[in-house]
Amino acid sequence: MPLTATRRVTLGLILLAGVCLLFGDFEISTHDPWQALGRLFMGLIQPDFSRVDLLGEALLRTLAFAFVGVGLGAAAGMLLALLFEHVWVRTFCAFIRAIHELFWALIFLQSFGLHPLTGVLAIAIPYAGTFAKVYAEILDEGDPQPERTLPRRAGRLSALVYARISQAWPHLVSYTAYRLECGLRSSAVLGFVGMPTLGFHLASAFAQGHYGTVGALLLLFYALIASLRLWVRPRLLPLYLLASPFLLGTGLPILWSNVSRFFTEDIVPAPLRHGEGLGGLLPWLGELLADQALPGIWNTLLLTQIAMVLTGALAMTLFPLVSHHFTGRHFTGRVRGALGHGVLVVMRSTPEYLLAFILLQLWGPSMLPAVVALALHNGGIIGHLVGRRSNEIQLRQDAPGGMNRYAYEMAPRVYGPFLALLFYRWEIIMRETAILGILGITTLGFYVDSAIQELRFDRALVLIVITALLNIGVDILARRLRARLRLSHTAQSEP
Repeated sequence: MPLTATRRVTLGLILLAGVCLLFGDFEISTHDPWQALGRLFMGLIQPDFSRVDLLGEALLRTLAFAFVGVGLGAAAGMLLALLFEHVWVRTFCAFIRAIHELFWALIFLQSFGLHPLTGVLAIAIPYAGTFAKVYAEILDEGDPQPERTLPRRAGRLSALVYARISQAWPHLVSYTAYRLECGLRSSAVLGFVGMPTLGFHLASAFAQGHYGTVGALLLLFYALIASLRLWVRPRLLPLYLLASPFLLGTGLPILWSNVSRFFTEDIVPAPLRHGEGLGGLLPWLGELLADQALPGIWNTLLLTQIAMVLTGALAMTLFPLVSHHFTGRHFTGRVRGALGHGVLVVMRSTPEYLLAFILLQLWGPSMLPAVVALALHNGGIIGHLVGRRSNEIQLRQDAPGGMNRYAYEMAPRVYGPFLALLFYRWEIIMRETAILGILGITTLGFYVDSAIQELRFDRALVLIVITALLNIGVDILARRLRARLRLSHTAQSEP
């Protein structure tokens, strides 16, 4: 690994984030943020479980949308993975996964309304693009020798099932299980746009000042994520998948005339819809670009860069919490390791959108809640993975302890994998930054939400496409940086 190039890139990212800080708004505007934080803390230590019907419904709906959405996404992703060598398939998958689940939900809300299909498709479509990419990488990394030993008469399907999928099966299962955890987070967040999941009830409880209910919902969600491996067993998955569609609820009936009008009229740019042709389209696009797209892109890039560097700082600070090189293998060390693991589980299990919503209630509208939410969530994910990677490192018997162990033994060895993971999360952080605009922060999501509120769906669609292209561009840049710095990063370890 070329250390000088790594240092230049690292320093460049830090300096860029420092410049971005000069242009950001990080003011705390609430009258007494500590009092609000104290009420939330009391809600967590004294949760109100009295409304069992509400809590149970929220969790059931969250589970149902996650299972159905992830199940459909995994099935479609496997089919797309088998065709992933085609450029058009890779491009299609990159585009659909570059659009956040909440943007997909906002699109389908205009056509299907508050129907379960809206939530299911909002999860399934971007997850299909992600599954296709990762499944294809896992299948391609398999040993080709078993396929060569098959009889010549064996068809492509037999070769796929018996040579490639069978060999990659443990990795496919492991990654799908991880995506189910992500699906639970996505399902919870869909409640903030009206779907009957945990986020909907959480927002309602916050609005009414029921912090005990807020605490109960959050604790139940953390328990759900933490116990995932205990109740999601392979033999029970068919039962869950069969039962989940019946737990989605019914919602309002779909008016297919509205669906047709949305996709054939509403999203067509106004100048074309009114017969003005290209002469009217170009000024329309120019005005949209100057007034909304460019300010949204600027703020999205600004927040992304600051959040990315803060994420990296948190991850490198927190990974010793789950590294046995720092906690030790004796009883006290195991207790410290369990506590550290618990801290990182809470950080990575809390959806960044949910965390930003909570912090906005506590601190008021500014960029600060978004930056902190993104850094805590992504820092928890990367810190956990780097700590797990550090446990594979063997230290010599006379290795120093304390800060010397961190600075001279561990940090240099895990920095390459850490940087690879950070570059992988770069595009994800940008996608999350854009969507936080729905909460009132002036990123691209703010202008998308404003256009939808004004029923200007053509403008909203153009802004969503710009968001997707921006994400794809950052992903390409991150992959080139990983290649330049020779940072290895396999699909199986992707967060």
